[in-house]
This record gives sequence, structure tokens and C-alpha cells, in this order.
Amino acid sequence: METLIKADIFFFISSIATVVLSVFLSLVLYYFIKAGRNLYLLTEQLQNRFQDSEEFVLELRERLESNPLFQFFFPLVYKRKKMKKEETKETDQSDQ
Repeated sequence: METLIKADIFFFISSIATVVLSVFLSLVLYYFIKAGRNLYLLTEQLQNRFQDSEEFVLELRERLESNPLFQFFFPLVYKRKKMKKEETKETDQSDQ
């Protein structure tokens, strides 16, 4: 009879520990999912900002290369760009 009481106490404590452990793991999983979602949103925002900054840098480069003072000091860059434009025009005309 005494072993039956000990077994009941063991199973009672085990069931309470299982419930507490399940609640704890559920909370941990909830916060991991929440942190993962925040990380995803953060990376999306960073990606959008990188695209915006890339567009800004390309526009700045284009404006700088079209500046007469820049062309005076760095004529090779301007000539390369001009040659590339001519090559693309030639390939477009030959494709037609």
C-alpha cells in the first residue's frame, strides 16, 4: 500500500513538472518566433534602404561624371563612358 502512495506522489509530481515544462517551452518558442519575425522585418527594411542608397550613389556618379570640371581632370573616365555608349548604339543598330 505504501508503494502505491509513493507511485501516486511520483506521477503527480511528474505531471506537474511536465505541464510546467510545456508552458515554459511554449513561451520560449513564442519569443523565438517573435524575434524571428522582427529579424525578418529588419532585414527587409535594410534591403530597401540599400536599394535606395544604391540608386542615390548611381545618380551621384552620373551627375559627377557629367560635370565639366570632373571631365577636365579625369578625361579617361568620360571617354570610356562615351565609348560604351557608342558600342551599345552600334550593337543596337546591327541587331536591327
